[in-house]
Amino acid sequence: MNVFLPLRKLQTLLICSIFMNISLLALAADPSLLIKDLGEGHCLVRVNTTQKYLLLPVEDTSPDVRISMIADNKEVKSFDVRLAINKVDYFVPVDLSDYSGKLVSFKFKMNSNDPVRVNLSPDNTACCREMKLSDTFDTTNREKFRPVYHFSPLYGWMNDPNGMVYKDGEYHLFYQHNPYGSKWGNMNWGHAISKDLINWEYRSDAITPDAFGTIFSGSAVVDHNNTAGFGAGAIIAIYTQNGDRQVQSIAYSTDNGRTFTKYADNPVLVSEARDFRDPKVFWYEGTKRWIMVLAVGQEMQFFSSPNLKNWTFESSFGKGQGAHGNVWECPDLFELPVEGTNEKKWVLLCSLGDGPFGDSATQYFVGTFNGKEFVNESPSKTKWMDWGKDHYATVTWCDAPDNRRIAIAWMSNWQYANDVPTSQYRSPNSVPRDLSLFTVDGETYLQSAPSPELLKLRDVSKKRSFKVNGTRIIKDMIADNEGAYEIELTIENQHADVIGLRLYNDKGEEVDMQYNMTEKKFSMDRRKSGDVGFNENFPMLTWTAIESGKDELKLRLFVDKSSVEAFGDGGRFVMTNQVFPSEPYTHIDFYSKGGAYKVDSFVIYKLKK
Repeated sequence: MNVFLPLRKLQTLLICSIFMNISLLALAADPSLLIKDLGEGHCLVRVNTTQKYLLLPVEDTSPDVRISMIADNKEVKSFDVRLAINKVDYFVPVDLSDYSGKLVSFKFKMNSNDPVRVNLSPDNTACCREMKLSDTFDTTNREKFRPVYHFSPLYGWMNDPNGMVYKDGEYHLFYQHNPYGSKWGNMNWGHAISKDLINWEYRSDAITPDAFGTIFSGSAVVDHNNTAGFGAGAIIAIYTQNGDRQVQSIAYSTDNGRTFTKYADNPVLVSEARDFRDPKVFWYEGTKRWIMVLAVGQEMQFFSSPNLKNWTFESSFGKGQGAHGNVWECPDLFELPVEGTNEKKWVLLCSLGDGPFGDSATQYFVGTFNGKEFVNESPSKTKWMDWGKDHYATVTWCDAPDNRRIAIAWMSNWQYANDVPTSQYRSPNSVPRDLSLFTVDGETYLQSAPSPELLKLRDVSKKRSFKVNGTRIIKDMIADNEGAYEIELTIENQHADVIGLRLYNDKGEEVDMQYNMTEKKFSMDRRKSGDVGFNENFPMLTWTAIESGKDELKLRLFVDKSSVEAFGDGGRFVMTNQVFPSEPYTHIDFYSKGGAYKVDSFVIYKLKK
């Protein structure tokens, strides 16, 4: 019969018709859902309800199914979901609130090129049994690795931070977000707002896909002088849309970033280049024009505009400079003072999948910029912003107060980002860092210091001092240790060849850190840190060179439930690594080789929001 039947009475299984078009008998959780088999891997689900959400069950190992949402005979949304076949890993919500009381249809289509073939039966098809309507979506934390004080998405996948802008006392953080699963896909701009860089208010996704494509990375500015004509003080987002080609579009907000309206004449910039993305935009006072830096293949291209709508090519940078093992991404360009001088220099950030320890890392260049072109002062050197495995897509806030340059990064690596042992969400961000420049032996480097707002996290603390000649064990560093703490160390070397410290738990899991004074290196070893078996690229020892001739060493460690960030000498070197211990590291031991050292100050702070 050519009618829609209640799913509870349905004899043609939804998932079967998606994957194999096999007729089977199955029961559903919600009789308000109606379905019709359209044949050849197509299905139609209809909803007529006042409830807010359609909850779709997800199984991360299933193939993607394309879902089109249709209202008033128009496609209003489309996305991919890994619908649950054997078991439900978690649910994702489809918001129906704009269509309350209306008939809404969902068209399901399996990718015809997908090689997966599923042997289904009514008893093992979780999606049919569990798909349901609801007025609520439970976002209660269910993850033991969810960080305490690092930003992570409320649910779903997150990668690059985007559109970071400060206005009227609020820090806006947008980010690459998949609201329909905890693996990469369906790129939207997620959104959160903070007054202190620590406590974040989650907002609904700010910019969503349209006919030009999904919403890739970009930036945002405050148009103080109304150059674009959307109103003085409007927040304007500039972002890549990824469809058949990559193009640049804009959207504007006149309510302090709460809602955005897309510009009617998008896209504002196109190219024949295949990799043409991640616009970083800022106002350059010298030419009274907006500057856009774009990642294009393995170079950066610079454009200028008087109004954010009409763009002129100015120059390109990158040939023969820095690392080139993969495409360049996520540029940022800004000016910083040089410590101890009256001089300022420009810094160009560039992320790429060719880091010193495999794949994702952020390199930087120091030089000059005149509104048209950037010149690198050290073309023969490659400089890395962070010497860990998990610091990528680093960008900074626009219009931060007191001329601060505050950076944040995606704390993961493309080698294993989809595989880490979480499911409600995937990926946090690094702690915020204030950037500055310093010079050693005539070479200028970028310094990344923990932002002072992090001091507000400190709760109870303990302070000690002692000498290490061999091993010094401190059990139970701090009471009620749940895995979120900061350690401050000041060490005076007394002829030790190796200055070591090891965070560990009663399961034998550990993170081992060393200053090798002979080789002039600092290293962090996470090969025994806990769960390291989910990807062959995760177990790793990372290291960086340290300045020679220093007998006093200062180190700050920010430990959270699934990460360790080490800041040496105020951020002159930084190392960021994820860890997944089965229980928190509650103990520490200090050890020396070839001599002794004195811990002038060892302070540990419990951290909480």
